[in-house]
Amino acid sequence: MTEPIIRLKNIHKRYGDTEVLKGINIELEEGKFYTLLGPSGCGKTTILRIIAGFTDATEGDVLFDGQRINDLPANKRKVNTVFQDYALFPHMNVNENVAFGLRMQNQLSKAEIKTRVQDALASVQLQGYGERAISELSGGQQQRVAIARAIVLKPRMLLLDEPLSALDAKLRRDMQYELRDLQQSLGITFLFVTHDQEEALAMSDDIFVMNTGLVLQSGTPVDIYDEPINHFVADFIGESNILSGTMIKDYEVEFVGKQFECADAGMKPNEPVEVVLRPEDLDITTPEQGKLTVTIDSQLFRGDYHEIVAYDEDQNEWLIHSTNPAVAGQKVGLTFEPYDIHVMRLHESEEEFDARLEKYEDGEEAHT
Repeated sequence: MTEPIIRLKNIHKRYGDTEVLKGINIELEEGKFYTLLGPSGCGKTTILRIIAGFTDATEGDVLFDGQRINDLPANKRKVNTVFQDYALFPHMNVNENVAFGLRMQNQLSKAEIKTRVQDALASVQLQGYGERAISELSGGQQQRVAIARAIVLKPRMLLLDEPLSALDAKLRRDMQYELRDLQQSLGITFLFVTHDQEEALAMSDDIFVMNTGLVLQSGTPVDIYDEPINHFVADFIGESNILSGTMIKDYEVEFVGKQFECADAGMKPNEPVEVVLRPEDLDITTPEQGKLTVTIDSQLFRGDYHEIVAYDEDQNEWLIHSTNPAVAGQKVGLTFEPYDIHVMRLHESEEEFDARLEKYEDGEEAHT
């Protein structure tokens, strides 16, 4: 088995009585695009800072190529960071910004530095921009300069702390494609921090979903989206209809007072559960043909689909994404396939949470 480039073993971080990270165990392979995804304050930037060497873990080990690097200074680690505000030097032009780290190392000739800078700018499609002042660049161009300054040092891994957050919506989307293409062309490991679910789903090979200092679930974007492990993940990743239900038996679940065929199994008979149905998996039909009946309440046009809110007889709210508009007050049927239904166990008890946390602390699992 190939040794991961980065392994975090039982990482805790405390500030006084506040525990920011609660036993993080993750592994990152070489050459992949990873994302730490979660709300503000969940600990994702702290993980980035611990890997970079800017912050020390209270407990646990950081391994790089299998070697413990807890005590290795930040400037000796084979990683580089692109910060949220880019941290460019306004008094230097583009060439000088990109060359700064190389000059600080004081190991290369001027000719070698010039070649490395030109290559780095070419990698981010900024050929010919070397003499420009930072103030003359757009937000997207400044971000690319920051990336060029990071990759010119030839790191094994690039850490990106919400670098797209300051960009407008269209430029942000364009830069998602550029970052993904850049990672694939360079072949180095990217660890990207964001609270934007769509951004994470679009760019990542693997996602770590975080909340309150824990990695709740990890996997590919498809795995995370289609098979959320609990209410938080289902609600945080995309939009969801989440309803209370009962798992009657394998492949049969009850919710909104009706029983439906589903694709889930392995739970106790009549176990209370939560049921997830994504808005795009609901099709509008006639009340007679529908598996359940709802009344249209309101809708918003989102460009490529209509976002429709409806209510059933028990006043459960239903969010529906449809390419066709609806009429407020109209009764319609909703239909869906068994594989569109995702069944989740209810929130764990305090005892179950404590047991799972002990497994984190013992390093037995990377996620649940």
